[in-house]
Amino acid sequence: LGWKFYDADDYHSPENKKKMSEGIPLNDEDRIPWLCELHDILRREDSSRQDVVLACSALKKMYRRVLASGASAIESNQPEQPGENAALKILFAHLDGPRDVIAERLEKRKGHFLPPELLKSQFDTLEPPSAPENFITVSLEKSLPEIVLEIENAIFQG
Repeated sequence: LGWKFYDADDYHSPENKKKMSEGIPLNDEDRIPWLCELHDILRREDSSRQDVVLACSALKKMYRRVLASGASAIESNQPEQPGENAALKILFAHLDGPRDVIAERLEKRKGHFLPPELLKSQFDTLEPPSAPENFITVSLEKSLPEIVLEIENAIFQG
């Protein structure tokens, strides 16, 4: 795409990384400052008219709202109003697959702070996207080129 790429894992605090490396799942209090920082990055890039890809485990609907709208999404369940602080236009690509496929991929990943044992907590926390969120669901059982093509098609068609 020629877009900037950000890996949300690079922005976790040392405390969050330590907690996860010890097999302790993050909670909302751990994640909200991280998501707000990611929102600020997305807002800055949007202000510069820079398209970006953010790889992020935005597991809950509220987390996706924070990415799009910032901290104000925490206090309000009201839709964002058009104007200066309008929500960012984000297409969420929900990568979906069987737990065993994801577990196998986690086992192969080396040097990452998230141990495979935390996969269950990720599934327990997951709130798959639903209308009216702007999202597509892509099967992880497809090949990487097929996954990328499906996401690209959704970006350019919508």
